[in-house]
Amino acid sequence: MSLYAQLLEQARAYSLPEFVAVLAAIAYLLLAIRQNIWCWLFAGISTAIYIGVFIAAKLYMESLLNGFYFVMAIYGWHVWSTGNSDGHRRPVVIWPLRVHAMAIAGIVFASAISGFLLQTETDAALPYIDSLTTWFAVWATFLVARKVLENWWYWLVIDIASVIIYWSRGLELTSMLFIVYVILIPFGLLSWTKSMRAQSA
Repeated sequence: MSLYAQLLEQARAYSLPEFVAVLAAIAYLLLAIRQNIWCWLFAGISTAIYIGVFIAAKLYMESLLNGFYFVMAIYGWHVWSTGNSDGHRRPVVIWPLRVHAMAIAGIVFASAISGFLLQTETDAALPYIDSLTTWFAVWATFLVARKVLENWWYWLVIDIASVIIYWSRGLELTSMLFIVYVILIPFGLLSWTKSMRAQSA
């Protein structure tokens, strides 16, 4: 079998919705790195599709998370479009360590509860890990909308875990998407740090 035929066979194995969701998700991240407001449009497209994809994969917390992502896409567009009171683009900021410590404690607590409920009441796969990545992603998405620099560190951990989760559930294309995310995250961190320093200067 030729290389072209092999690639075509692999492409046919992936669902069209998942493929479109992956492309939209990549567009979202590339635009978010550049602090381009259109990132939220692609976030909305990707997350709307992924709601159904994750239900089919029995990753119910991930499906709920994408419902949240969709709402946050609207919120993020609103926050980024309003900017500051002086009309300039919303600046990148850093939040105190104690805020993150409190958030992490709350996330672990919420994950323990939702993980237990998923394990005992549903046929969910990887209930505790799914819960942890979901609740951390909720927090990280809020940080992106508020342009908090530390969001990139959360996403680094979340995306590494997501690569394993999605691969184990047969979502290889989505797993590869998160590998791309992991590679791009340092660029986002550097770009936002540079922007924050420029604003301070």
